[in-house]
Amino acid sequence: MNADILAQLAPTGTLRIGLNMANGLLITGKTADGEPAGVAPDMGQAIAERLGVAVTLVQFASPGEIADSAADNVWDIGLIGAEPARAEVMDFTAAYVEIDATYLVPASSPFRTVEDVDSTGTRIAISGRSAYDLYLTRALKHAELVRSQGISGAVELFVKDHLDALAGLRPALVAEAEKLPNTRILDGKFTAVQQAIGVQKGKTAAAQFLGGFVEEAKASGLVATLIERHGVVGRLSVAAAA
Repeated sequence: MNADILAQLAPTGTLRIGLNMANGLLITGKTADGEPAGVAPDMGQAIAERLGVAVTLVQFASPGEIADSAADNVWDIGLIGAEPARAEVMDFTAAYVEIDATYLVPASSPFRTVEDVDSTGTRIAISGRSAYDLYLTRALKHAELVRSQGISGAVELFVKDHLDALAGLRPALVAEAEKLPNTRILDGKFTAVQQAIGVQKGKTAAAQFLGGFVEEAKASGLVATLIERHGVVGRLSVAAAA
């Protein structure tokens, strides 16, 4: 293994993997040892095996916290959605999986398409600093985003304050719709969150290595195997080749 890659990715001799614990599609459970289990931890483990180093799983409550700590030397790679705001402090690979994002609305809502939601006076509940929050912050022209902590907080806002829509990842919204009577999910998507692997800015050798690893993992079937292993077929999609 190239010495520059090892120095940039595992300076402590261990690959420290930053995980977004709020993403229930990429973190789907725990191991017998109580460590996070899912597609994201397994991707990190596969990278560590390629490097020939041990792993430490560093848990964060939100993806924003991973980006915020990019300069704090507490993680070596971060597995979160690639977004322009985060790219100011991190270099990302191409996506390894994609997750569609859309809206849940009251059954009586006049909205029929995701485009309809961006209208004057519309209030949208959303998980603050999620990848789809960052996207909608850029994209919306008329509607107002009402932020809370995590999808559970956004659901609470949507119900308690009688908001017009709830933005989220489609699989999570499907689960919420089963618990919320008289709601429906809009067809289509306003974006697809690109789940990728990021490193601190300036780690050129590491970024190039990780970019090649991700493309190989998609082409070889590793990503598809992990999706099947962790029971998220139909909820996560293997991203297209870069």
